[in-house]
Amino acid sequence: MDRPLSILLSPWVSLYNILTAVALVHQYLNYCIANYPPTRNDSFGISFTWPHPPWNHLCLLLHLPHHQKWPETSTGSPRPTNNWQPPYARHSTSPKSSPSSQKIWAHNVNKTRLRTSHRGFITARRELFLKNHDVVFASRPKVQASEYLSYGSKGMAFTQYGSYWRTTRKWCTLHLLSASKVEQFAPVRKAELGSLVETLKKAAAAGETVDLSQKAGKAIEDIMFRMIFGRSNFNIGTFSLKPEAEEILHLTGAFNVSDYVPFLAPLDLQGLAKRLKISSKVIDAILEKIIDEHVHQMTNLKEQQPHRDFVDVMLSLLNKPMDPHDEEHKYIIERTNIKAILVDMVSAAFDTSATAVEWTMAELLRHPRVMFNLQQELENVVGRNRMVEESDLPNLIYLDMVIKESLRLHPVAPLLVPRESTDDITINGHFIPKKSRILVNVWAMARDSNVWSDNAEEFFPERFKDNNIDLRGKHFQLIPFGSGRRGCPGMQLGLINVRLALAQLVHCFEWQLPDGMSPAELDMGEKFGLTMPRANHLLVKPTYRLLD
Repeated sequence: MDRPLSILLSPWVSLYNILTAVALVHQYLNYCIANYPPTRNDSFGISFTWPHPPWNHLCLLLHLPHHQKWPETSTGSPRPTNNWQPPYARHSTSPKSSPSSQKIWAHNVNKTRLRTSHRGFITARRELFLKNHDVVFASRPKVQASEYLSYGSKGMAFTQYGSYWRTTRKWCTLHLLSASKVEQFAPVRKAELGSLVETLKKAAAAGETVDLSQKAGKAIEDIMFRMIFGRSNFNIGTFSLKPEAEEILHLTGAFNVSDYVPFLAPLDLQGLAKRLKISSKVIDAILEKIIDEHVHQMTNLKEQQPHRDFVDVMLSLLNKPMDPHDEEHKYIIERTNIKAILVDMVSAAFDTSATAVEWTMAELLRHPRVMFNLQQELENVVGRNRMVEESDLPNLIYLDMVIKESLRLHPVAPLLVPRESTDDITINGHFIPKKSRILVNVWAMARDSNVWSDNAEEFFPERFKDNNIDLRGKHFQLIPFGSGRRGCPGMQLGLINVRLALAQLVHCFEWQLPDGMSPAELDMGEKFGLTMPRANHLLVKPTYRLLD
């Protein structure tokens, strides 16, 4: 049964919530005064007499969903928590949570507009925002995290839409994320995944239970860090690159009240600004060391050598125009640009592909039929005398279906990075002012029974048989990598890591849950944030199955 909406105050959260509540009441009173006498027609086409008071919204501010056990679906999949998600930015296609809170959303958010910034709650087809009017919603809101971590918006992921962003994206796609660059690092993927298989093979021989989340995650992280930096980790004193990358991901995904109530920013009620300052200084020091090492190595080379990693590529273009054909803007690659782009790449690489792998393996363990079918395909294409090669991947059709289904049920980012409108626009009769924030809830879209039929919450890869739905953002029922101008430019790189890692794990090993656990007992809880990994690590027992 659903628990009723509860209010929970704790010493470390109540202060900023109370101050935020005071700010909302202040804005409400100002709105009433400014709009006296009361009107009957707001810009969203909702008729009302007085602006609806925000009392129920204040309850939602004080409510902590991550302290509530969400109702499970008929298949045992728990509902996602929304512990960072701001109430006024919730997307209209969000999944059903508890009826009590959902009723408050539906009744009140449509009727209240807070003047701290533009908020609204609109039901509309996603194509209207992501295709028809993509250019209007192609920008990013300015948030505190990006100001500290993107060197003044000189990166790509959180930079506002404009000529600089277009040039930077084009430059990154051409020099770092093209098909030829992805292919260039095939030996790195082969070496790191080969090392993973050897580690698991030893554990299998010893009959050990392994933490697959940790093992597979480390292998994929090492692949990405070797591609970006040339080696898997860097340390400065007690600081290490990987923990700092994890901190960046956490701070970027955290709900920061300063982003929604700007005049509270100087108070730093959550301590996030302090952590952002510390993290930005540490990351900058690590990146400076990495760049200095690469400059030193390139200087000492007696003859030109192939670029070993992304840093080499970027340094080879240092102080050169990003786009030689752009006579108007002439953006130059500087050291700060390189560091900002590296921060974006580290943030994107850390935890994303690994999260996709662990969720897919968890679903395969819960569905032995699908695991068997996938192993049969691998045996037919590869045989049992060798590991999977990248050249085998185009022939693994069922593997692609499994990955699509996993990304449908468990998108790496349940909410796409917020977009912001660059102009006033009217959509389906709703006026949306400039600088409105748009959140796209891909988690809910991919579980919509109106699109995916009554088995929308079931893991059923065969739903993708004989259809042309892909992951490139053209089919709006499935957009785990986004769509349009703000679609993920590193999608192909991420997918090849996921496909190859999964193929090796399923082909080389049989898998069992430890301690006699049945598939139905496997915990499928989610840990919500900018990405959505499993709440608990996946523990399994491998058995080596190849004939070599």
